[in-house]
Amino acid sequence: MENNIESLKDKVVLITGAAHRIGATTARKLHAAGANVVLHYRSSQIAAQALQHELNSKRKNSANIVRGDLLQFDDLANIITESLSGWNRLDVLVNNASVFYPSPIGIVDEKAWDELLGSNLKAPFFLAQAAAPHLKQHHGCIINIVDIHADRPLKVYPVYSIAKAGLVMLTKAMACELGPEVRVNAVAPGAILWPEGEMDEAVKQRIISRTLLKRQGDSIDIANAIMYLVKDAGYVSGQVLTVDGGRSINS
Repeated sequence: MENNIESLKDKVVLITGAAHRIGATTARKLHAAGANVVLHYRSSQIAAQALQHELNSKRKNSANIVRGDLLQFDDLANIITESLSGWNRLDVLVNNASVFYPSPIGIVDEKAWDELLGSNLKAPFFLAQAAAPHLKQHHGCIINIVDIHADRPLKVYPVYSIAKAGLVMLTKAMACELGPEVRVNAVAPGAILWPEGEMDEAVKQRIISRTLLKRQGDSIDIANAIMYLVKDAGYVSGQVLTVDGGRSINS
């Protein structure tokens, strides 16, 4: 049986939005499996540095950080270039970073459109494009974090839902474009982490009640799904793995 601690040894993984939440949990998960990780952040420098220190204290010189604003086009190629500087290779790109806020019809302006489409769709595309030649060298993979609302739009979040729907198609299109050397898949979380800021407890309970498992998930559930797609899904490409406790089939 394969030793999980060494299963990703010498692989290099870039995770966008890695300083907090699902990104940080995924970084810890893949790092524990032997991967070297590049932790991308935009403004959370202190948190990114703390996670880098945590991981390097467990295995020396195994975690780097890279700053970049995903809404700045010139930063996207630079993120890939800087990610290569540590180990001169890239095996996995996890497009995790996301902007999420309501955009009710009638008040949507170009800034909201550009922010939501930029972070959730444009940036993943151009990061994937810049990373593709390097991923091909090592038969690597791309994992995009989408959303169950890519299929069922979330009320008052039309632009976000549109962006995530586009990211699902990006996943399928990139799988066509980059195969056979590079696999491209997505993970669609459901009720995993509540949005930052206040959410009414009754709303939370209503969401949980619609899951078949009648409980909230955890960021480790998403990290485990990513691990599967990276390590054990060698014949899987162009697919969306939904991790939502069965909510998406419970109308």
